[in-house]
Amino acid sequence: MKINFKALASFTIVSVSALILGSCTSNVDSPGLEYMPDMYRSPSIEVYVDYGEVRGRINEDLKLQQSALTPPSGAIPYYGKDSETVMLMLPYFRKANIAFKETHGLYGTDLTLADDYTAAAGDGNPYKLTADNSEVTFKKGKELYTAMCQHCHGEKGDGNGPMVLSGAYAGVPNYKDRSSLGDGQIFYSIYYGKGAMGSHSSLLDKKEIWTLVHYVRKFQNSEYGKFDASGLMTAVAAAMPADTLKK
Repeated sequence: MKINFKALASFTIVSVSALILGSCTSNVDSPGLEYMPDMYRSPSIEVYVDYGEVRGRINEDLKLQQSALTPPSGAIPYYGKDSETVMLMLPYFRKANIAFKETHGLYGTDLTLADDYTAAAGDGNPYKLTADNSEVTFKKGKELYTAMCQHCHGEKGDGNGPMVLSGAYAGVPNYKDRSSLGDGQIFYSIYYGKGAMGSHSSLLDKKEIWTLVHYVRKFQNSEYGKFDASGLMTAVAAAMPADTLKK
């Protein structure tokens, strides 16, 4: 049987042309037909995407499916290759008391029967304050404090924030009355929450919380974070306020 190559070529050209032209549309917002979508469209689940409605097509079975899932406990995000930053960002080794499951809604979190809050009194701030980084640290601390803390704790850290003055909350302490707390206890309180304050571990990373610890110390001692010509923190700056023994 002889093959009519001319007819076959003509058929091929017509088919390919129809295929190409068939992907065109008069709608300027349309991408046309997708023949190989996996070549440029990720098939994996993406966070914050409503898979129940894609391109106007509704899939009721997927409307309530959560795409943004909480990472597994102990998962460590990539923070680069700087060893100090990586160590600073490792999972917090202190655990919340089991009572936090009821008082602060810490479900799915490793809890303990021990009093890790008291034990945290001896934990120093691993984010060291130096003459070189103090200015940028306090600037960042002010930004974080304004966004996360000022509404309750007040601009001056005296516990008279707008939420307190409005009557919505009460019992927010003056930071100067908490100067006996260790750095680790301040971190613990922000990380897991304390009293009426909820956990901020999902809102701030560990470096940001330790930055806030430095900023809180500034309320307790206005000289905190000041350095002499040799780059050492001055004695007045390093000393805590006179009410250090207050609880």
